[in-house]
Amino acid sequence: MSKERARRRAEREAEQARRAALRAEQEARLARRRERLGRVTALLPGRPVRIAGQRGIRARRRRAQNGVVAVLFLIVQVIAWLLWSSWSARLGVLVFSLLLVPVLVTVVFDRRS
Repeated sequence: MSKERARRRAEREAEQARRAALRAEQEARLARRRERLGRVTALLPGRPVRIAGQRGIRARRRRAQNGVVAVLFLIVQVIAWLLWSSWSARLGVLVFSLLLVPVLVTVVFDRRS
C-alpha cells in the first residue's frame, strides 16, 4: 500500500513540476513580449490623452445634423464647380457658403447657446 501511495505522490509531483515549468515558460514568453513592446513604444512619440466622446440622444442628434450640413455643403460646392468654369465664381460660392453655413445651422437647428 505504501508503495502505491509513493507512486501516486511521485506522479502528482511530476505533474505539478510539469505544470510549473509550463507556467514559467508562459510567463517568460509574456515578459519577453512586454519587453519588446516597451522598446517599440519607447521609440514612438507620446500618445495623446483620450478625451471621452459625447454620448446620448442630443449628441447623436447634433452629429447627424452636422453630417447633413457637411453633405449639403459638399453638394453645393460640387454643383458650383460643375455649373461655372470661372475660378472667381467658384471661389465666390465657397466664401458665400462658408459665411452662410453657421447662420443656417443657427436658424434651422435652433442652436442659440
